[in-house]
Amino acid sequence: MSSTLGSKIQKIRKQKGLTLEELAKLTDSSKSYIWELENRNLPRPSAAKIAKIAKELEVEIEYLLDNEAAVSKEEAVDAKFYREYKKMTPETRKKIRDIAKLIGKK
Repeated sequence: MSSTLGSKIQKIRKQKGLTLEELAKLTDSSKSYIWELENRNLPRPSAAKIAKIAKELEVEIEYLLDNEAAVSKEEAVDAKFYREYKKMTPETRKKIRDIAKLIGKK
């Protein structure tokens, strides 16, 4: 039985048309490691490896690691945006808020 993490990796990998070998190469992993992630319940995959996989699959780490399916892909993207937003200067944050107000008007 594959884990939620493994199921998500496999599903997204296949949606993107990537083979095990291709994802392994993109993430500096072995084919067997990716297969193990997808098909076995590995105790603790490294955070660095999961980050590389998330980047190559174009999803957020939070989405991959959420075992209860409480975080959607969109919510994970929003969480990443907010982390980046908090690092911006006050002037840049104000500009983004102003743009959001303009977009939100109908």
